[in-house]
Amino acid sequence: MAASLPTRFRGLSAILLALALTAVGVRTYLQSDGDRLLGTGAGPGTIVYIKPKTGVQEIAQTLREAGIIQSRWAFLALAYLQGSLTRLQAGEYEFSPGMSLLEILRKLEAGRVITHQVAIPEGFTAQDIARLLAGERLVNAERFTALAKDPQLVESLAVPGDTLEGYLFPDTYRLTRGMGEEEILRIMVARFHQALPKDFDLQAERLGLDAHSVVTLASLIEKEAKLDRERPLVAAVFHNRLRRNMPLQSDPTAVYGAPGPRRRITSLDLRRKTPYNTYLKAGLPPGP
Repeated sequence: MAASLPTRFRGLSAILLALALTAVGVRTYLQSDGDRLLGTGAGPGTIVYIKPKTGVQEIAQTLREAGIIQSRWAFLALAYLQGSLTRLQAGEYEFSPGMSLLEILRKLEAGRVITHQVAIPEGFTAQDIARLLAGERLVNAERFTALAKDPQLVESLAVPGDTLEGYLFPDTYRLTRGMGEEEILRIMVARFHQALPKDFDLQAERLGLDAHSVVTLASLIEKEAKLDRERPLVAAVFHNRLRRNMPLQSDPTAVYGAPGPRRRITSLDLRRKTPYNTYLKAGLPPGP
């Protein structure tokens, strides 16, 4: 009985070696010849979006349906052999024809997603920004505008007032699909704080205003002035009216919060009873 043990161990070792060699062979084939398993439907710049928390099997199915790969099982096998089953990242990807399975897998593992460069113009409201980003498929417009008015988020970002309006800095941003509305809002507010001069509070105090009032006033001047050279004149008019406790009579405030896209301001708008309408009340509105 004892004499037969080495023979059994030798047999087991041979089986394990064969399995190991088989695994190595499969991996080598998938890595080197995996391009044969690509789908012929993948055209130039085929774009696929992998939602957050998507499992590897669903990722394989998504790639198969998009024509990026021909065999989901080959993709899963290589992901298993590479130890990548739990390392594939969500996001929006662009795949080129001729990419091998290994190249596709490494791209997903590294998270090399598409970056969208978006320019936010000066004078855009939160609603305008929401529409612009929704057009790029980066946000849900309704959720974006709702979060911009969310009291908890506003407070967490150290923004005075009830909304983030006026604190979403106009700039060019590099954004990725799947970042989420809240993350984008946080990035824009952080950029606003970075752009403020270090003595901003002191400058506001010299004007007899607090920081929030200065932001509000600057926002009104931005919307009222059609050209850069008109801003000093508009600012002087507003400052004089504030000192005299006169209504500022700023047209953009009359239509602030009105549903739908921007349009021509009418006499009915000037009589709209809202806290922001500076035709009906003196002083600054509640916020930018």
